Amino acid sequence: MTKKEIVKTISEEIGLTQLKTKEIVQLTFDAIIEALVEERRIELRNFGVFEVKKRAARKARNPRTGERVDVAEKYVVTFKPGKTMEERVRQLEESEAAQAAERRTQEEQREPPKTEPTSSPAGSTDAARAAENPGPQVPPASPPSGDANHHPNQPGSGLSGLPPTSEGNEGPRTFEENEPSPGA
Repeated sequence: MTKKEIVKTISEEIGLTQLKTKEIVQLTFDAIIEALVEERRIELRNFGVFEVKKRAARKARNPRTGERVDVAEKYVVTFKPGKTMEERVRQLEESEAAQAAERRTQEEQREPPKTEPTSSPAGSTDAARAAENPGPQVPPASPPSGDANHHPNQPGSGLSGLPPTSEGNEGPRTFEENEPSPGA
């Protein structure tokens, strides 16, 4: 959410113009910053605590080069959420966890039960899987007639409806599962 969205939401809720609301929001932010600079701590009950802390100097690693670099000490602003904020976030986590569990339950109900492969002689695991998952059924092709003018795509060949093969074209091409099809 941006400052502009905050201004719009507050403006609509309290009935002030967005210009006046923007001024109030900016003054609030300025007061928070000023309090942090002067007092190094600002506590907003039921919201949280902003605090300025000194981060000690340390060694770090440049992620691009892998080179070790020195990082100087510096002041940083920390935020610790208040009880109200923590409770609202916890409710969000619990709600999302419940929704995820519900989605898993629905998915499990839609999927057919998975069966374990039956034990079979050594080396025939693939055969057992093939028996469980036979794949698409393809009608067998008719045997060639022995005619010298026989064309594999002629009626009765089992491949009717396919374009005839031509010089340099070996006929219909099949694709392996991981091989991209033409035009893909």
